[in-house]
Amino acid sequence: MDSKPELDFFRDTPVRYLGYANEIGESFRSMISQAAVRATYGISFGYVFMDVVDKGKKTLEKEKVLARSGIEKESPAIKTAKIASDCLIWQSFASVIIPGFTINRICKLSSFVLQKRNVALRTNKILTTIIGLGSIPLIIHPIDHACHVVMDKTIRPILGIETHLK
Repeated sequence: MDSKPELDFFRDTPVRYLGYANEIGESFRSMISQAAVRATYGISFGYVFMDVVDKGKKTLEKEKVLARSGIEKESPAIKTAKIASDCLIWQSFASVIIPGFTINRICKLSSFVLQKRNVALRTNKILTTIIGLGSIPLIIHPIDHACHVVMDKTIRPILGIETHLK
């Protein structure tokens, strides 16, 4: 009987899309209020914090069992802090900061080019939003991968935790 890897509720289900709320907000920036754009960042960071709590809780439970059995030498609290820190840093950069900035710049450049081409303001806003939304699926995986590469070479060795990419 082959064992399936455990389903990660925050990364393997549609809940993951909450992390992309800010990219949607950035895509619609020219059509919605600043408060609405900020609210999408609140949703994205809420998702990040929920994932951090989930990873921390699961790690602490696992590490307590390992500590009782004498297998693990590191304190469960220390190991949990390391894993939660890794999750917070990775999710913040891969799900919110870098994608939000990238979509913002794509939309800004698109709007600038359309403006220079004398496209009507309403059409400019609609096209800029479409370009922003269409860019989201194209940037997600490269950003995720790049964040793993950078963290595997910097933060993860400092924390003394397993690298993501093998």
